Amino acid sequence: MPSKKSPRLRVVSHPILAQHLSRLRSKETQSRDFRWHLKEAARILLLEAMAKAPTKPSAIETPLTKTQGRAIKAPVVMVAILRAGLGMVEAMAELLPEAILGHIGLFRDERTLKPVHYYTKIPRIAPSSWVFLVDPMLATGGSSVYAVDLLKKHGAKTIKMICLIASKTGVEVLQNAHPEVEIYAAAVDPVLNDKGYIVPGLGDCGDRLFSTT
Repeated sequence: MPSKKSPRLRVVSHPILAQHLSRLRSKETQSRDFRWHLKEAARILLLEAMAKAPTKPSAIETPLTKTQGRAIKAPVVMVAILRAGLGMVEAMAELLPEAILGHIGLFRDERTLKPVHYYTKIPRIAPSSWVFLVDPMLATGGSSVYAVDLLKKHGAKTIKMICLIASKTGVEVLQNAHPEVEIYAAAVDPVLNDKGYIVPGLGDCGDRLFSTT
């Protein structure tokens, strides 16, 4: 169940998610296992984020008879912040293969800690869409604010962010800039170091995901 400390911050508490998070934090976890744990954690976070998604009746026929099922009503758009967001959105798309995918390329300037934009491929977003912004780490909040600005320019009305770990600073920055955006996270860590990394965090998620340094 999500935390109720903030109406827009949902810290998802689940024993299986907690176990995946522990393995992701461990410096002993190698890239192959890191990728697997990240995908499994992403699935759990998406299930929580979609718990109140609107549905509509769907006529189906079982091997025995006709009946009524349910289908997700709103179009779903998943937008990964490159590159680490790829490690989560792939697994999320497996749960919702009809989802439309987009990508935003950002990297953080090591000197200023500000986001630098280098790529955007965002599909047409219908006003009724549920748009999920996906990035494993919500650190300084700069990249997330920039990405939400872009999504709104492309027509997004309902935006939810899914991250693995958020910092308190990142949550505050994003909520101050875009207070209507819901944030789903497995954990909120207390501080950032002087390089803008979340502490205790898990290090550089992209490097650990893709075996780069």
